[in-house]
Amino acid sequence: MSADTVRGPRAWLGYALVTVVLWGVWGAFSGLSPQYGFPETLVYCVWALTMVPPALIVLSMARWRLDRSVRAIGYGLAVGLLGAAGQLILFYAVARGPAYLIFPVISLSPVVTIAMSFALLGERTGRLGAIGIMLALLALPTFDFSPGGAGGAAAGWLLPAILVMLCWGVQAYFMKAANHVMSAASIFVYMTLSGLLVIPIAWAMTDWTRPINWGLDGPGLAALIQVLNAIGALTLVFAFRYGKAIIVAPLANAGAPLATALLSLVVLGVVPGALKIVGIVLALAASLLLAIEPDATDTNAETGLPNSAGT
Repeated sequence: MSADTVRGPRAWLGYALVTVVLWGVWGAFSGLSPQYGFPETLVYCVWALTMVPPALIVLSMARWRLDRSVRAIGYGLAVGLLGAAGQLILFYAVARGPAYLIFPVISLSPVVTIAMSFALLGERTGRLGAIGIMLALLALPTFDFSPGGAGGAAAGWLLPAILVMLCWGVQAYFMKAANHVMSAASIFVYMTLSGLLVIPIAWAMTDWTRPINWGLDGPGLAALIQVLNAIGALTLVFAFRYGKAIIVAPLANAGAPLATALLSLVVLGVVPGALKIVGIVLALAASLLLAIEPDATDTNAETGLPNSAGT
């Protein structure tokens, strides 16, 4: 039995909900490891390694068949390297800023996907997409605004968060296109291989002059947190594979960041300022509208795959 045949009429919903829960929890606790003295660059290395067991499992389910056409390799590496770059930058961001603000910014990645579809495929967004883009443009400045001229304090995490948004927005464009030319198992395997390829870069970026926590609450805690991301990435691939993107995208793009933001606020016991709350609400509303825009995320009714080569 192959990985692509393990599905029921509601399999996509289970995959999507598992992704929301796992990524919501992962996002809320992703900044813990640097706080315990384990650098974000090494957190990346641990994350890349946690992708290996799920990749082996899904590849075995696919009877060890890996799509190796030029297009498959190209799409696979594009998806994987963009995801890996986003992860590396994200770990930098969460070491310097609050997850309840960072993840709502990242949730605006559909803006990038829609923009690419507009520019490269000539697609047009509808009313919901237009409203979503407007809300996104209104939301971003609120994260860097602070009365009294202290807005620059956000610079340490806001720009990296925006870069992650860009990486993952482009990644979504290629991930949906990849489903036309390769299996979900192959997509995930190439994502894993790409993540491993970036490990030497992350290792070289590590500041070895500073003390590093090699205890259980260092790499051990990082592995416990990052395996949630790895499994969530796998279930997301299958959610998009078997479900309609118009349903899956809102759950992944808005549900997971919302869960992260709320859980982070509960764990930290803090209440952000009124303007930051407005920004969070605007960002999450924008991501939801962008994700459910039919013109941008319509799929084939029979296969559950996107109708076009992009979103």
